[in-house]
Amino acid sequence: MNRKLHRLTTLFACLSILSMLLAACGGEAAAPTAVPTTGAAPAEPTNTTAAMPAASTPTTGAMADAGDVVWISTQFTPVEESERLRNTILKDFKGKVEYVPQDPGPFNDRIMAENKTGKVTVSLVGGLHGDFPPLIGAGAMEDVSALAAKLTDRGIPAAFMDLGKMGTDKQYYIPWMQATYILAASKQALQYLPQGADVNKLTYDQLKEWAANIQKGTGERKFGLPGGPKGLIHRLFQGYLYPAYTGHNIVDFRSPEAEQMWAYVKDLWQYTNPQSTTYEFMQEPLLSGEVWLTIDHTARLINAVKERPDDFVLAPAPSGPKGLAFMPVLAGLGIPKGAPNRAGAEALIEYLTQPQVQVTTLRENAFFPVVKTDSSGDLDKGTSMEAAAVSAQSSAANALPALLPVGLGAKGGEYNKVFTDSFQRIVLKNEDIKTVLADETTILQAILNDTKAPCWAPDPASSGPCQVK
Repeated sequence: MNRKLHRLTTLFACLSILSMLLAACGGEAAAPTAVPTTGAAPAEPTNTTAAMPAASTPTTGAMADAGDVVWISTQFTPVEESERLRNTILKDFKGKVEYVPQDPGPFNDRIMAENKTGKVTVSLVGGLHGDFPPLIGAGAMEDVSALAAKLTDRGIPAAFMDLGKMGTDKQYYIPWMQATYILAASKQALQYLPQGADVNKLTYDQLKEWAANIQKGTGERKFGLPGGPKGLIHRLFQGYLYPAYTGHNIVDFRSPEAEQMWAYVKDLWQYTNPQSTTYEFMQEPLLSGEVWLTIDHTARLINAVKERPDDFVLAPAPSGPKGLAFMPVLAGLGIPKGAPNRAGAEALIEYLTQPQVQVTTLRENAFFPVVKTDSSGDLDKGTSMEAAAVSAQSSAANALPALLPVGLGAKGGEYNKVFTDSFQRIVLKNEDIKTVLADETTILQAILNDTKAPCWAPDPASSGPCQVK
């Protein structure tokens, strides 16, 4: 099962993400964001909701009332995102949805506990690809193959549907939406771009030189990272820097190439805004001008480019010695075994995968469609900029997709902590790199052994728990 999943991921992740992003842009490849030679005057901030065209949603008058649906999800946990889901994305759904966003640990615990006691209250589960294996392994998820057959007209890529089967002949989740992380820069920073560098084809060495040039020219550290308590800096290590430098993530966690990567981050930190340890959404410091250059999740950059699209450029992440590593984020929808309102959950899945609802999700919360849809007439300029940057990233000749963690269940937070602790010890506390990686390897391996999690791409497939060399 694990080898099949690994092969599917490696073969299709980049291509399927590209195909769907092109569909989201009207079926035609969007050109990468142009790099101007001069800065533009800042535009006045606008109300992002008012600036967007009215949301187009399917007609649901003929749909029967789906009743009460309790939906628990690891996605849209920020208050503003969950409110946009409730008030805009779900506004035409015929039924009462109780949306419960939770972090992966409590999410996993609740589904497992309800399954064990037989007292199931949740009818729909929304999570990332890696959230599902522990639930499936525990027998806590229903087979939704019949529903998948009804949704063939949606145009969801076969590779995405195959991932939802988890290497079996059963469909355990229906693909819901996708996202990734990209580079964002204020146009004020472009004058400091290293000579000969192309913002759409940067290397990490050029990124560091760019940050250094900005500090030298302005006297301020204007490169930023999302290193706050709820920031996603751990994903930048897992899906970007580690594979870009080592070609892998776990198996080379303490390799000489990993030591080289951490030495790079340590060097980069001298040009990084020290407030980065508090940043959670990089759109805010971009809008305030505290940060001119960053990498973050598309949903956590979107407000900046929606409010002032003429002030920023978006581009693929930089490349390292092993390629342009990036993390495709695929979310799915499943139904827990014993769900009290399975019919209502299926109706909600059908609703959420309708093309216009997918476009509304993109417009509101910056997660890209997984179904065929022509959104070209519905996107504001900022969202179109994101689509272009994501398309350029996934179609790069040296693209190296790196999956989100798979099979860690409630220990996902502990796994993430290994990377944030390594960052804090090496970069913030100036501890010896080799010593830190040896210590953290012990913790990391214990997590993998406890969960029996096999390796996931870009690490080589394993027959048992993934092993650090």
